[in-house]
Order: sequence, then C-alpha cells, then structure tokens
Amino acid sequence: MRFEISKVLDAIEGRVCTDPSLARAVLDLAEVIRYQDIDGGRPASLLRLGMVIDALSRELEEDSVQVYAVVHRALLSDADLTSNERMVVRRWADDGLVEVLDNPGDRMLEVADLLGLPVLSRVRFDGLRGRFPWLVEQPGRVLAPVPGAGGPAFIAHVGGGHAPVTGKRSPTGAKLLARQWRCPESGCALFGSGGGGGAFADLAGGADRSPAAQPPPALRNGVPTCPRHGARLGDGGPRPRTEVLAVRVGGLVRRRFVLSEEQPVVAGRAPEQDGGIMLGQWLNDEARRWISRGHVRFELRVGEVIVTDVSTNGSGIRPAGSMAESERIPLAPQQSRVLGENDMVELYPGVQIGRAEELPAGAPFTPTSVMAEAPTMAMRLPRP
Repeated sequence: MRFEISKVLDAIEGRVCTDPSLARAVLDLAEVIRYQDIDGGRPASLLRLGMVIDALSRELEEDSVQVYAVVHRALLSDADLTSNERMVVRRWADDGLVEVLDNPGDRMLEVADLLGLPVLSRVRFDGLRGRFPWLVEQPGRVLAPVPGAGGPAFIAHVGGGHAPVTGKRSPTGAKLLARQWRCPESGCALFGSGGGGGAFADLAGGADRSPAAQPPPALRNGVPTCPRHGARLGDGGPRPRTEVLAVRVGGLVRRRFVLSEEQPVVAGRAPEQDGGIMLGQWLNDEARRWISRGHVRFELRVGEVIVTDVSTNGSGIRPAGSMAESERIPLAPQQSRVLGENDMVELYPGVQIGRAEELPAGAPFTPTSVMAEAPTMAMRLPRP
C-alpha cells in the first residue's frame, strides 16, 4: 500500500503549481488535508488534496486541473502527517510548487484577487468582505468542499450552487504580472535570487523556472514583497509574453500548457523535444498511427501564435472553431500559419489544440481521476 500511496502523491504533485497561467483555483493546504469528514480517515491526509482536485476537475469538465496551494510553514513538520507526506510537502516547497508562509493570513484571497481565481475553502471570510467585495458580489467565487457521494462536492458560500466562478485579474494583478521579480534571499524558490548574473541567475538552487511562471508578489503597504521571506522584491524587467493553449481530445480538455516567447513547444504522439506535449496516452489506435511523434510546433512571435506542421501526414486549421469540413484549411507538412484568435489546430479528427478560453469542453464523461492509484483502504467515501 505504501508504494500505491507514493504513486498517487506523485500524481497529485503534478496538479499543484504557483503558475498564474495554469492554476484554476486557490486553496489552503493545511485546511484541506484536515477535512476528515470527506473520507472518515486519519486527522490529516494529503490524499484529501487529490480528492478535492478531482472534484474541481469534474466541475470544470477538464482533465489535469492544477491548483495554487498556500501552505503554513508548520505543515512541514506536522506530526499528523506521515513522514513520507511531510517529505513530499517539503519537496513541493523547495521546488516552488506551493507557497510556504509563516503567517498565511489572507494571502489566499490576495492571490485569488490578483489572478481572478475561485477559492476552495470552508472559511467564510466575513471580516474581509470590505477589502474583497467579490466575496459577496460573485456567487460561486468561494466554494466549500463538503462530503458527497463518491467524493467531495462543492457548495458556494454565497448564492448556493456548486460551479466554480472565475473573475478577471485585478488591475493591480495585471500590472504585477507584467513584470518579473527577484528576491534578495539566495535560492528563493518563487522569485529566484538577487545575486549577480541577471534577474534569474539562481532559480531555486538550480530549478528550471521560467520567469513567465512566477507567482504574483504579495503586496505589503503597496510594495511588491516575497510572501515567503517578507523581503522587498527587485524589478527584473518585463515578463515574457505568454499564451495559454489547451489540448482537447474527444471533446474533453485534457490539459493546458503555456507558450512563451522563450522557446517553441512541440505537440504530438510522443515528442522528443524538452517541454513537448505528449498526446499518445489519450489517442485511439487509428489516431496514434496518423499523428507523428512530433506533429505541430507552436511559437509566440510579437504576440502572434505561429503553428508549423512538422508531421508526416499533415494537419488542419479550423477557423473560429468551425467543425464544417468545407471550412477546414489544410496545413501541409512544413507549412506555417498564424493561429487566429478563435482558430484551433486539428491534428486528427477529434484532436484539437487552441487557445484555452476558446476551447470549451463538451465531453459526456468524467475526467481521469488523480486518485486512480490510491488504495481503497486509504479512503472511506460516503455511500451514494
């Protein structure tokens, strides 16, 4: 069972991030792991994070959903967690996948405000509604994870309902995310180092973190501050431009990825390039035969998404997402084209890539569970 739990913790690890472009909700990890009524298990368990992520994935009708977790430093040595779980949380902290704070306070709401994300919490935040009016004005922006048949469900704090509501990034958030920041503390996992050699000479002791993936700074008296170290951040210049693209297979959005000006991204059956988007695990046999290992290459140039077919069999562009065969524009091998705002690339019928906000899900089935490897004896779900 220990091996199975390690496998599911590895799967959960792939769903936590501090990347503003990929996170779909904000939560307090120390709170979530103590939702004992969800599974009737021990006082604290990291598996509950996976269960809540699964619930979010079902509500969003999207696979590979990621969450932005805020973590109290005390959790790194919490005796209610197993030694393996504590080690996992420490690794997440060292890799900058979660924010570790001495006093989390209202950081969760600050992140949600800056990024326009929903909040997953049972806390009502009554004393903070003046500072964050959307707590009342936008029903569904704060969702309480509660026990449900087959796993957690959500109930909105305001207005009822269960669907997560996403807001717009605040004007302050947009300004902060237009710049890259550096922390004077050596080896800062979130904001690199203030040492010599450029704004990002030392990222998390050698971790490969793109400036485009930096979290939003905390604001202390209006000053951009590192939430982990409390140090004033230095301005490292403009942040690289990005576009968020999504992969849809069989009507289900399988994953999102960030395209930046820094390097192209290749998508295909099993790309050999670093950072490639592998689709093979979601394809049927016929699609695997048609789609090349590296099928299409995406680049971001001067704000335009350029798609180049690098396959054997070619692909196509569907303008404005039209599914009419007469409107499909063939994209021959080695041919390039600017991807219009509402366009999507079709590698094979039912396998499409486009801008995330323009590629809604339309699948009649449940996304893949991050808890698939969890031993049944570790979870005691309510009966339907």
